Amino acid sequence: MAFDDLKKKIAIVGVGYTAQGKVEGRTAVSFHCEAIRNALADAGIEKQEVGALLLYRHFDPIGGDYDVTAFTVAEQLGIRPSVLSQETYCTRSWLFHSIGMLNSGLVNYVVISYGDNGRSGKRGWIKELSGGKATDELAAYGDLSTMSKYAMLARRAMDTYGTGPEVWKEIAIAQRRWANRNPIAAMHHKVLEEKDYYASPFVAEPLRMLDATPNCDGGRAIVLTTAERARSLKQIPVVIRGFGSANQPLSPYRLRVEDPQSAAYIASRQALEMAGVSLGDIDACELYDCFTYTVESTLRDYGFFQPEETKDWLKAERIGPGGEMPVNTSGGMLSESYFMGLTPLSEAVMQLQNRCGARQLGTVPGSKTPELILCSDNGGVLQSHLTMVLERGV
Repeated sequence: MAFDDLKKKIAIVGVGYTAQGKVEGRTAVSFHCEAIRNALADAGIEKQEVGALLLYRHFDPIGGDYDVTAFTVAEQLGIRPSVLSQETYCTRSWLFHSIGMLNSGLVNYVVISYGDNGRSGKRGWIKELSGGKATDELAAYGDLSTMSKYAMLARRAMDTYGTGPEVWKEIAIAQRRWANRNPIAAMHHKVLEEKDYYASPFVAEPLRMLDATPNCDGGRAIVLTTAERARSLKQIPVVIRGFGSANQPLSPYRLRVEDPQSAAYIASRQALEMAGVSLGDIDACELYDCFTYTVESTLRDYGFFQPEETKDWLKAERIGPGGEMPVNTSGGMLSESYFMGLTPLSEAVMQLQNRCGARQLGTVPGSKTPELILCSDNGGVLQSHLTMVLERGV
């Protein structure tokens, strides 16, 4: 089967939410199970129909919690899928696995789930130190966390393209404005002004605390099936019109921001070509935003602006409510919730299904009802990338 033959063949038919933010006394497994249960109810299918359960990412258990495995989640749900899987690292291959199983007819429904108690359990993202001792030689150079790795690339972008905090604050402020319209967002009641951004302390210079996604308790799940099967289900399906995936298997300190063949560049061109559309046809973007700089680099590599245009293009008035190119309309991981790639993807689905209330595009003044949404999933330190062009089905 040719790559183009997969166009519009797979649909997302259910989204499952849980309580989110700081939710004490819950296990990560419980969030997985609740999100999956709600996603199945949203799709209108029974749990016994799930043919494949893919846990989005494995984390080390915290706070005395159980280790989360796909076996454990399936057991608690009382299901016996043909396929159980769980990615240990930050590769973004869940969509390719799902498409293969669904398009071949091996399974009828695939569920992707994420769950964590990272906020109440105080999950850390520093693996370069353990017990005060370095776990690898990078610690000697101040490379002590995932954030420090992104900070190196952000600093390189500052020197190469003249970007910096004056751009990143626009992203943080715009996404907070979206969160202020989203009642379930962690930052719903917290207005962010420019002075607040600059008052935020540096964590890994040049990135501040408000440049980073906070930890979150909760879960998120989606249900995928074939576009044909989706037509008979409860919700209006959201069809994957085009997709692309690419990897840069390089250590973060070897990555270059000016690489013309970045994973985001390649994946986005594949997705747009399959979909048969251009960036001018895109109505909104829902992007993986672990840091503000990730939003900048993704939009740049996708081709929305040339590097020298970064400061002029990336304005809160353009990507925030009422802007010509809405970005991360739930508030994103920065201001809604940290469920990795399922945060932007679930928001894209809800927008295309017209289920977003006060933040719904088409009702927000100055916005239009979306027909095509460009969605990203980023893994590692800009090393693995998945791009999807999503459209409302019939």
